[in-house]
Amino acid sequence: MPAIDPIKFEVIRSALTQATEEMAAALRRSAYSTNVKTRQDFSCAFFDANLRAVAQAFTQPVHLGSFVRHVPFAIREYGVEKLGPGDMILSNDPYGGGVHLNDIALIGPVHYESQVIGYTACLAHHVDVGGGAPASVGAFREVFQEGVIIPRVKLVKGGEINRDVFDLVLAQIRSKRETAGDFRAQIASNRTGAARINEIVDRYGLDQFNLYIDELIEYTARRTAAELQKLPQGEFSAEGFVDNDGFTNDVVTLKVKVTIDDNGVRFDTSGSDKQRRAPVNSTFAQTYSACAYALRALIDKDLPVNDGFYRYVHVDAPEGTVTNCVHPAPVVGGWETHVRLNDLIFLALSDALPEEVCAGTKSMQCHSGFGGLIVPDEPDEQNSSLEYFCFLETLAGGYGARHASDGPDAVQSHGQNTENAPIEETESNYPVRITRYELLPDSEGAGKFRGGLGLRRDYQFPQEVTFTVLADRDRAGPHGLFGGETGSKSVYAIIDNGIETELSSKTTVDLLPGQVISYRTSGGGGYGSPAERDPFQVADDVSNGKISIERARTVYSVVLNPESLLVDETETARLRGLQA
Repeated sequence: MPAIDPIKFEVIRSALTQATEEMAAALRRSAYSTNVKTRQDFSCAFFDANLRAVAQAFTQPVHLGSFVRHVPFAIREYGVEKLGPGDMILSNDPYGGGVHLNDIALIGPVHYESQVIGYTACLAHHVDVGGGAPASVGAFREVFQEGVIIPRVKLVKGGEINRDVFDLVLAQIRSKRETAGDFRAQIASNRTGAARINEIVDRYGLDQFNLYIDELIEYTARRTAAELQKLPQGEFSAEGFVDNDGFTNDVVTLKVKVTIDDNGVRFDTSGSDKQRRAPVNSTFAQTYSACAYALRALIDKDLPVNDGFYRYVHVDAPEGTVTNCVHPAPVVGGWETHVRLNDLIFLALSDALPEEVCAGTKSMQCHSGFGGLIVPDEPDEQNSSLEYFCFLETLAGGYGARHASDGPDAVQSHGQNTENAPIEETESNYPVRITRYELLPDSEGAGKFRGGLGLRRDYQFPQEVTFTVLADRDRAGPHGLFGGETGSKSVYAIIDNGIETELSSKTTVDLLPGQVISYRTSGGGGYGSPAERDPFQVADDVSNGKISIERARTVYSVVLNPESLLVDETETARLRGLQA
């Protein structure tokens, strides 16, 4: 084997990663929807000619593990021999390595001198894919009700969009203008990646290109194996639940057993509930992604993520369960189950790795989706057709506290990395007013280190819309660790003329002008006993409006002067002594 030049290795490694980062930049700058261009609900990757993951842009961790399942399956099923230069295939098949239908992958071969040397792939969450409710989220019973199912079809041929396929897909979708724009942004992303990969090959030659990809993957495998030696070996288990399935009040039980040994990490979800005719089913790719993320979070952050890492991730998820559903189970809420599984994996490892894992997080995607017809201020008699608008975002919540720090307030949890949808942009582009957007005081799970605060976001509409809540945590808040308390549960409500009615965490409602939908997301779990929290940290939280003076006394046993908000050290010592 030719000698590996360490400098050239690092240059090529960085160039490959940068190629995918440029793909991400091209997609974001070209996209139309707020969900893609602002919230960055997409991911990009490069695979080699052997369909091994080589480089990934770190936009949405939830997508990265699923890509490893989806792209190889799609290419093998479609046939690389049918793909010429400039061709790209489209797919969102949840039972063909995919996830839920909104996440649509576009995959294209990279040709160099008429030879396929790899594949660029980008996946974006499209704001609508048809189905039973605007934004294509809701409590559906079958996958057919959730939107357009796209098998592996050629959207781009020889660099040109196949209008027949394009028009057929768009005909199923409400937000045609935004969706068409986002598809074109994905095409631009793949073209950008292919150009950058060709530049690398131009500079180093195809033999060197392939040699250094092999070495990058083996280098990652060696480092992953070394990182595994730092983890405690053995079997670790936990059990939890999704609060309801959207049609019944029965919890959805999840079980996970984590086995760490010299062969890698095996995640076994046997014992989890059978799949439901309800929006809580995770595809195998979603479950695999949760497990891959959990391992990645426990090892060196500088370690590359490619086939050399993924070969140590082993997942046993029985078919026909909520962690590996089979056709025609609905899958739109599979990410809710996916992210709850993350929490359980870390809970299972908490005794063995008390300083590396956090308490329970919001652990739900927390979808907010709405849509309706755009009603013009002045009707145009010459153009009677009305455009449909759709909007989707996922709301943040409290993160779990850790060994030596509080949980962050109002952030996305675990594999979610989507950004905030700014009020100004949302109100400028959609018929909605965000009347409240604020942290929720007293929502934290109390502890020596407190959980993060949840948030409140209220939507008010000047016209009729259909609104869907697809979330969770309305039964129980995130768990605490080692004496830490549970965070607050979430609340979803409709407010009409000041009268508030709570809603299920998985429901679709038709709203009249002036009505409000209010989200109050859960706080993160606490870590350690609240009685051990530094009284001056408690005072800071009160001063900053994060907890009330009453909660300081009753939960943390800290007495504050009601006017100065300074700690009354004598009364605090007495109170804590009484409760010891």
